[in-house]
Amino acid sequence: MNRKWLIPAVIIGAVLLLGGVLIGSYNGLIGQRESVRKSLSNLDSQYQRRADLIPNLVSTVKGAADFEQETLTEVVEARSRATSVTIDPDTASPEQIAAYQESQGELSQALGRLLAVAESYPQLTATENFRDLQVQLEGTENRINVARRDFNEVASSFNSRVQTFPTNILAGLFGFDQFPYFEAAEGSDEAPTVDFE
Repeated sequence: MNRKWLIPAVIIGAVLLLGGVLIGSYNGLIGQRESVRKSLSNLDSQYQRRADLIPNLVSTVKGAADFEQETLTEVVEARSRATSVTIDPDTASPEQIAAYQESQGELSQALGRLLAVAESYPQLTATENFRDLQVQLEGTENRINVARRDFNEVASSFNSRVQTFPTNILAGLFGFDQFPYFEAAEGSDEAPTVDFE
């Protein structure tokens, strides 16, 4: 090769290599961001599944004579609040995640109290519908826990990449922000107290 073409060839090769690295990094960030969005959507669908089961549970429990109306009202109101709080994956902030998690936590606590109170109604707990709904809710709670863990894992991977050099420069240029994590709600390590008096 002629010497006068060597320097331009090296420069062109370096530019092409740098361009390839930048394109690969950008596309990788896009792919990981989409994984985080998908994971958040999966979590949201599990919360929706739980919200969809609640009207059936409330209807079944209403059939029990003299069941505590206040407990049912609390569950219905908590469901309403939980379904009104949403997260936009494009602008998910720690505050949005906290508000979403708080509303879902309130619903979890209300459901926990409902199921605990229901134990004092043998005619209710003996019905097949109630038992089936209880099993479905327990399964859904497990799915929610798995979906939260999965979200946190893909968010962690994405967040690490956004912070790692040299991808952090590209992430900053194109507005790739870190995703907040789902964390255990304060006091979630304590079982709800139910007073049967």
